Amino acid sequence: MARMHTRRRGSSGSDAPAADEPPEWSDVDAEEIEARVVELAEQGHDPSQIGLKLRDEGVKGTPIPDVKLATGKKVTEILEENDADADIPEDLRNLMERAVRLRKHMDRNPQDAQNKRALQNTESKIRRLVNYYQGDELDEEFEYNSEDAEELLEE
Repeated sequence: MARMHTRRRGSSGSDAPAADEPPEWSDVDAEEIEARVVELAEQGHDPSQIGLKLRDEGVKGTPIPDVKLATGKKVTEILEENDADADIPEDLRNLMERAVRLRKHMDRNPQDAQNKRALQNTESKIRRLVNYYQGDELDEEFEYNSEDAEELLEE
């Protein structure tokens, strides 16, 4: 598939191995995994970071290769059930952080044409994601605004 803002094609990535059940060496109870996911979320970790921490550190010393195989739920579903999910989805938050950084850079360096283009592309992606999330994970009235983005990220 082609990239969104260039004419180049994307590089192919690896797929996760097809598995229907967790490996036999990972025998941690699903409730313990869910408790650890909520604990990591309360410490301020994003869902992707939680998955990496469970893979590397695990629960009680036992690594968890795939949370969905072990519990039957995704990390974000576990967080929603326990009211520990973030106000803004992780991918949208990351793009907003990038846009805020680029805007600060543009204020200091107004002649930087490459970063001006990067800011335009990033804000385009943000608007596209806002349309996708409106109604489900964001309010219907939510609208991206560069001034409000910085305030939202500080919360």
